Amino acid sequence: MISLLIFFTCILAVLGVGVMAALSDWRGLVIPNSYSLFIITAFVPCYALIWLLGGSAIFFSLTSHLLAALIVFVATAALFQFRFIGGADSKLATAYAIWLGLPGLPLFFFIMTLVGALLGVAALWIKRKKPFKSPREGSWIARVQNGENKVPYGIAIVIGALYGFYTVGHFDFERLAIVLGL
Repeated sequence: MISLLIFFTCILAVLGVGVMAALSDWRGLVIPNSYSLFIITAFVPCYALIWLLGGSAIFFSLTSHLLAALIVFVATAALFQFRFIGGADSKLATAYAIWLGLPGLPLFFFIMTLVGALLGVAALWIKRKKPFKSPREGSWIARVQNGENKVPYGIAIVIGALYGFYTVGHFDFERLAIVLGL
């Protein structure tokens, strides 16, 4: 029971920090590095404690989680190099990838890309139509209406991670209870 409590506390914490990152990106196109650092750092004790408490089937192999993070880092670093995304977006996506492992990456990428594309289309529409009379200065909306080509990909990353957590079974209470012997 304690391992289930630890696991869900960690999951809720990293998703809560993700929501804060998405809001920060929406408000000013900034994702503090501390958010990504918290998400990555939270994985280490959570993985170790769950493994020590006998719930090792909750996560994939450590190699799977580390490879997932490496793959996402390389892919997003390339996108950053070509200025498609920001450095903080790369860090946030990498932080969530370590939680998902290799099996969680395909849907994470798909949902992240889909939501990012929708945000891109919204940015084009906002830039063209300028529908907001007085958006908060410095916000994504204000910057786009002033002609910048910006998209808050942090939102897409967090939604992709949320869906990824669902697909790898992090919200499957029955499976988790069986794995943890409850």
